[in-house]
Amino acid sequence: MSVQVWTSGLLALFFVFSLAGLVLSRVLGSAHSARILAVFSAICSALMMAAAVLALDSGRSVARILWPITGVGTLGWRLDMLSAVFLFTAGFVYLPASLFAAKLARRRLFGRYPMRNYGMLHFALMISVVLLLIANDALTFLVSWECMSILCYLLVNYEQSHKSDTRAGYLLLAMGEAGFLAVVVAFLILGRNSASWAFPSLAAASGALSRAASWGIFLLGFFGFGVKAGLVPVNFWLPRSYTAAPSLFAPVLAGVTLNLGFYGILRLNVDLAAPASPAMGMVALIVGSTTALVGILYATTENDMKTMLAHSSIENAGIVVAGIGASMVFRSSGALVPAVIAVTAALYHMVNHSVYKTLLFQGAGEIEATTGTRDIDRLGGLARVVPALSVIFLVGCLSISAVPPFNGFVSEWLTLQSLLRSAVMGSAPLRILFALCGAALALTAALAVTCFVKVYAMSFLGIHRGARHPRPRQKAKRPRFAMAYLAAACLLLGVLPTYVVPALDRAAEPLVGVSASQSLVPPFFSADDAHRELPAGFVKDFHDLGAQTGSSWAPGRGWVLLVRGSERNPVVFAASPTYSLIALALFLLVLWAAVRGAKRSRTVSRKELWAGGIPRLLPQMSYTGTGFSNPVRVVFQAIFRPNIVDTRETVAVNFRTAIHRRRDETHLVDRVLFHPVGDAINWTARRLAGMHHGRLNAYVAYSLAFLLILLVLSRMS
Repeated sequence: MSVQVWTSGLLALFFVFSLAGLVLSRVLGSAHSARILAVFSAICSALMMAAAVLALDSGRSVARILWPITGVGTLGWRLDMLSAVFLFTAGFVYLPASLFAAKLARRRLFGRYPMRNYGMLHFALMISVVLLLIANDALTFLVSWECMSILCYLLVNYEQSHKSDTRAGYLLLAMGEAGFLAVVVAFLILGRNSASWAFPSLAAASGALSRAASWGIFLLGFFGFGVKAGLVPVNFWLPRSYTAAPSLFAPVLAGVTLNLGFYGILRLNVDLAAPASPAMGMVALIVGSTTALVGILYATTENDMKTMLAHSSIENAGIVVAGIGASMVFRSSGALVPAVIAVTAALYHMVNHSVYKTLLFQGAGEIEATTGTRDIDRLGGLARVVPALSVIFLVGCLSISAVPPFNGFVSEWLTLQSLLRSAVMGSAPLRILFALCGAALALTAALAVTCFVKVYAMSFLGIHRGARHPRPRQKAKRPRFAMAYLAAACLLLGVLPTYVVPALDRAAEPLVGVSASQSLVPPFFSADDAHRELPAGFVKDFHDLGAQTGSSWAPGRGWVLLVRGSERNPVVFAASPTYSLIALALFLLVLWAAVRGAKRSRTVSRKELWAGGIPRLLPQMSYTGTGFSNPVRVVFQAIFRPNIVDTRETVAVNFRTAIHRRRDETHLVDRVLFHPVGDAINWTARRLAGMHHGRLNAYVAYSLAFLLILLVLSRMS
């Protein structure tokens, strides 16, 4: 049987099992919904990954025609390489997220909310996501996108216990609809000269677009899809909605649906309507870098764990879009090799973010279930209560902080290296822009380390600072298995990038026209004939450094990632997380043996800790997350610009009992963009309201003045 038949069969089985899960959730009721959610969703996730792997392995798109519609064209679906990468990522995240949701739902929601409704919405969202990713025409794509947006609203609003949560759900829906309308207009402009709404026809018609139409499609599509991705300035809904989302849905929201914004940008602005000028990529690069920096600043100063992770998602979305923007600039300038490196780095970071952010949101749900709070200032000492969760959560923190040998390091390293390739461009303003955006991303990476050192240290180390002492929960094997699965993926994606890059290259090469594998993964493990594409001296130098160690038994092209410069700038940037892991393991082994030998030669006595004459250290005396992040608040006060109000309680004139400080912050985007716009609208409305005074003669004068204006305009035309 051909690959096309196998892939079509796997997708057909996916729809069968997802519809079966939806129906059974409704028919069997809440008592069995958690088990149905775990089993059927896991099967559907496996089918999604299998179909994507088959398509990526074959390197060929798989397409099917559904039915023709008069005036629209032929509807159908197509699983190409770009769709396959996003489909595999969605399936990879859905598997642990479904197991986690089923266990958490059995423990928390059953009895308070109808679990069967959640199961139905869960499977319906899976169907809409897959239909969106394999759509081969604008109509199917837009209908699937609208279904996905409505289902996300219903799932975010599933727990309706607080009005603030309900308002956050309405905000998500309103912003999603605004972005959807912008995307619809972009497709209408793109399809104006197209024979049908099929994607191949739209791509063929994009070459005849005027400059104004190209800019209109780019801006409408970029910011329309940017709403879902959480890009500045349309990101203000995201922290509120992610915080309001139930803990069992938040991993899917961050690990699956957020990626759909990136998919839309790549599909519309890179695949169907390629950027007509470097200025479009510059807009994306600036917006991405700004989004990353703003997101991590607010994440570092946030103490609610879910809200902090939401701001961190904004940061990571900015990094992905910065890579896409850099690729658009390079491609428009004719530098194809840096363009494919940049888009590969963006896809790599998208996959990495999906994995470790799903892990961290699951960890936040576990922490809330164990302690009853998400406030970092009220946590502490959890490593002694839930040691397994502590280790797994630490892996997520190291991964998102871009610490080797975990996955965040590789994609952020590749992104920064792609920005450094701006030296190949002759335009000095472009090189300056790339340098500034690279500096912003480097600062973002440093602040991310600060943010997640705070999160882990203040939550798991030290002593507990909350009123309720945490107790380990029983029967937590399934959520812990789901989190261990993600933690292992963080490590493998970090130490085996030379196997991940060729897979992502299948999606990047059609977008740019050149191969990323040839540029990033030299064939050090291949036969001698394959080395002819590399200079002999270059191969010898890396051979002396050990780049071919393991070639006798390891498959693939090698274990070295390499970014080579141009003839004008022949600097080589190379990294090997695989070799680094081996060296790190040997170092830790030697260190462990030395410490163990030292312990045998001396006696260690334990004494009671002296705490300044106090019998024990009180929770009120320990360091908090607020104190840890206060230097960031001080240094970047010009961005935060808080409104600080002090309230003093006094017994008499010279006897003060307490000073209460309240810090009110307005988000940068609200303060700079939306509040001025709102004030201008209110000012205009107040002035117009003054015209409604009840005097009939004035109303007649208004009508005559309007008619005179129309007559003048008609004469001018």
